[in-house]
Amino acid sequence: MPLIVAAAAAASAKASSASSSIIANGDLANLSTPTRLRRHRRHLPFKGMPCLLSSFGCVCLLFFAFNASIYFVLNERLNEKRLRLEVSDAAHLDRPKIVIFAAPRPFASGKPSLVDARQDAAVRSWLALSPDVSVVLFAQHPSIFVFARSLGPRAVVDSSIDFTFMGIPFFHSMVARSHTFHSGVSVLMDAETILLPDFLSVLYYAQTLKQDWFIIAKPHYVSYLPLQLVGTRKHWFQKDGEMVDVDKLQEYLIKKQNYSHGERLIMAWNKGVVPLHAGIIPPFLYGEGLHNEWLANEVLSSDFRIVIDSSMVLSSIYPESFGQLASNLTTIADNEEEINWRRRGNLQLSALYGSLSFPQTNLLNKPLKVVKCFSKYYLVDQLKGTIYFSQVSVGLKTYSNYAPKNVLLFSRIMYLWRYKQLDVCLKNKDASDMLYQFSPMMLNESTPQKSSELQLPWSLESLLRLIADKDNSVVLAVAGDNYRDMLMSWVCRLRHLAVKNFLVCALDSEIYRFSILQGLPVFKDPLAPSNITFNDCHFGTECFQRVTKVKSRIVLQILRLGYNVLMSDVDVYWFSNPLPHLLSFGHATLVAQSDEYNETVPINLPRRLNSGFYFARSDSATIAAMDMVVRHALSSNLSEQPSFYDVLCGEGGANRVDSDKCREPSTNVTVVFLDRNLYPNGAYKHLWEEQDVKASCLKLGCVVLHNNWINGRKNKLERQMSSGLWEYDPSSRMCLQQWHNVTK
Repeated sequence: MPLIVAAAAAASAKASSASSSIIANGDLANLSTPTRLRRHRRHLPFKGMPCLLSSFGCVCLLFFAFNASIYFVLNERLNEKRLRLEVSDAAHLDRPKIVIFAAPRPFASGKPSLVDARQDAAVRSWLALSPDVSVVLFAQHPSIFVFARSLGPRAVVDSSIDFTFMGIPFFHSMVARSHTFHSGVSVLMDAETILLPDFLSVLYYAQTLKQDWFIIAKPHYVSYLPLQLVGTRKHWFQKDGEMVDVDKLQEYLIKKQNYSHGERLIMAWNKGVVPLHAGIIPPFLYGEGLHNEWLANEVLSSDFRIVIDSSMVLSSIYPESFGQLASNLTTIADNEEEINWRRRGNLQLSALYGSLSFPQTNLLNKPLKVVKCFSKYYLVDQLKGTIYFSQVSVGLKTYSNYAPKNVLLFSRIMYLWRYKQLDVCLKNKDASDMLYQFSPMMLNESTPQKSSELQLPWSLESLLRLIADKDNSVVLAVAGDNYRDMLMSWVCRLRHLAVKNFLVCALDSEIYRFSILQGLPVFKDPLAPSNITFNDCHFGTECFQRVTKVKSRIVLQILRLGYNVLMSDVDVYWFSNPLPHLLSFGHATLVAQSDEYNETVPINLPRRLNSGFYFARSDSATIAAMDMVVRHALSSNLSEQPSFYDVLCGEGGANRVDSDKCREPSTNVTVVFLDRNLYPNGAYKHLWEEQDVKASCLKLGCVVLHNNWINGRKNKLERQMSSGLWEYDPSSRMCLQQWHNVTK
């Protein structure tokens, strides 16, 4: 108090000389507080006002801090509740139907395997998420159909995509098929990855963005998961029967951040109005590497959709070992040599298509990271340093460090304080994010096996053992690169008819490599003629004569290995499988198409045996007869077709029997010319000139229809394509399916 009085006295002496001018001007605001207090001390009720004001300020600050702390605690709970409400609102407003697509491996027929256990737990975890979730399994194996039936009506098997001859699905066909389903959200993921409930939270959050989006996430790798999902319930149980707190499990997985490799990348996208990416997807073999990263990279590079990496908030699981019976489960090891060629094919496709092999393009774009701070989702653009948040009614908005001006002062202060807290949270996320970065593997010239020759690990003998049917019969096609599209149309037709026992003899390296990438059982003939012209290798040309002699020689080779052979040119369209009918002719019988078009003459006239479609059994008599044909063709300046007739039916038809047969005397092999109504050639009844070729053939009862009696490769292709008897899309490298006509 004495200090205050002394200060007041000094101030009073100084102020007395200038009081008249200050008062005259009325400028009380320029007076210091001690001067004002001294001047008016007689009128103040309390002399300790400075202490009182100071104490009042402290109380205000304490009150503000107390309210802020209460606000923070309550706001945390409100945010968590708001997040649930936003998710609930998104689900209520859109109610998106979620379809999860996967391609499981066949289940073991004997002792259960780890793969079986993982797949069973994974698919059941998907169905347990919500009644709005359904599952589509791409498979051909009977065990997958049995598995799907055990899961209920929300799980189905779809076989209407392209598979290799080994039963491996094609990734590009899987993606194309997924686009045709009527779902709000499509998910493509590994069949051994378990999903937990926060997966739905992320999807529902994405629905609030009001934009077309594409989500990626790497699952969490767990060396051992001692849990079980009983039935289709949503609860996980430990091996002692105690129920697991799923929220705590999710928090643990997110904090652990032990991610699996890119082949198990989870990808999800909304139906939207824009495509996923520009261009086409090459024919990757599913599960053989790079296809997931390739697609994510293309979606990112195309910039049609916002790409979101949700790995840090989505707690999916890939368990290396699973359940209490893990020690009793077996592992199934694939042949390393087979894996190598499959992965090598995907690697070469990645280098040829898209921008994955160009590192400079990948530096321009990065996915937005979705993070969770204060129980709320935020999107972070790491390149721009921008934070986004979403509101159900508004969509995506930028979170700024500038407080809104049209709000109360207290709200502005809290906004800035909130932003500071968010900034701290995100910096902590960035630090932990160093453990994981989504970065597709860059391809360059030094990448191993990028430019190495692609080759199947099987010899002709091995392929025959793999593909022959129960009758030891195979279907053979011989083709060069000039007929690659027609070869694939022929293959697609056989696939639609479920004919799997076919193989292809490649006349050149180009068609050999192409066939491998298309999943065909192919072998290369080392004695095939070189310099096969692209457009001038049709009937009557020297090129045609050289090529046709390969066919009879390969047929003889396969017959000697103990297999029956149906030789079919790739321009023969199959309406149904002819093998059951052809097998009915018995041993020592060669059945062949007649090339006669005149309906009033016998069908076994000279030089009317068509060597583009015939069936030969692997018996001693037929092998001997085919050996005679091959030897005759080698010494002839013509194609192999005249040699067939001259050897088996005799020159000028000396060995003809009735109007539809021949008998070779030295081997006693009978040649049967097939009924032309069932096996018509390209000139019979002018079928190719009909307005509806397919309907006319089916009315006649055709089993096959040969697209011959026409000159030139281009003319042949145009006629078959325009007729509707075409089964392949060269632009997408996919077989045409019924779902291709579905509006996307």
